[in-house]
Order: sequence, then structure tokens, then C-alpha cells
Amino acid sequence: MDSLYWLIGEVESVQAVTGTLVRDIETEDTGAAILQFRNGAIGSINVTVLTYPKNFEGSITIIGERGTVKVGGIAINKIEKWEFDTFDEDDKLIEMSNYEPPNVYGFGHLAYYKKVLDTLGNHGTPDISSKDGRKGLEIILAIHESSKTGERVAIQS
Repeated sequence: MDSLYWLIGEVESVQAVTGTLVRDIETEDTGAAILQFRNGAIGSINVTVLTYPKNFEGSITIIGERGTVKVGGIAINKIEKWEFDTFDEDDKLIEMSNYEPPNVYGFGHLAYYKKVLDTLGNHGTPDISSKDGRKGLEIILAIHESSKTGERVAIQS
């Protein structure tokens, strides 16, 4: 959710369906949501923990009028599509961004935890504000509410 907010912007509303389809657990094992962004973009999220025999992938795909990007792989570690109507010199760096993770969590959390510890120890400054940090949680809570009520849920800015 944090990545979607960072990449696309403020979410205006969500409509979601979730369910506990197979697992004997106290929460949902499958869900889908449609996000309406304030900038007019429409996004979709699909998630399940029912893939066989293990996690299939995590991915983010952005399809736009001037380009398409898909970052996928088991830990969102591989740029699978990077195509735009005009070339940029930085496009040459894309292949170097791919890596093989040691597990489904990749390497991303290590740098995050180091940054948190440095900031708490007064050896650094936060990269985002607490307000920005709440955005992902607000989206998740709105998805949960929408799945319970069956209604579209507006997110306050």
C-alpha cells in the first residue's frame, strides 16, 4: 500500500471484496479491491494466501498512456517490463536493478530497519512524515470496511 501511495498518489475511494475461502483462520485469505486515485487513475489489488505450492509472486504493474512498467518476481525483485514512448538515459540502468533474493522478503527490509534504528538513535532523519506513514494503513482500513459493508468507502485527505 505504501508503494502504491508513493507511486500513484492519494486514494480517493476503494471498493473491495474479501473472504476466508479455504483456510481455517480468523482473517481473510483472499481479496480484491478497486482503488480510485485523486488524480483520476484507477488501480486494482488482488491478494491471496492460497497459491499452490508456495507464493506465486508479488508484482506492481503500471500501465499508462506513454509507457508500461511491471516489477515482479517472488520478492518484487525483477523488472519484467520497462517500455516507454521515448528513451531516457536512465533506462540503461534498469537491468542492473534486478536481483535474486534469498527469500520472499528480499533485501528491502534490512535497509528500512537500519534507517528506523538510525533515526531512533538520533543518527539520521526520517525519509517520510508520520502523516505519510499513515496513508497505507488508511487504505487497508478502507478496504476492510468496504469488504464488510459492500459499499465504496471514501478516504479523507
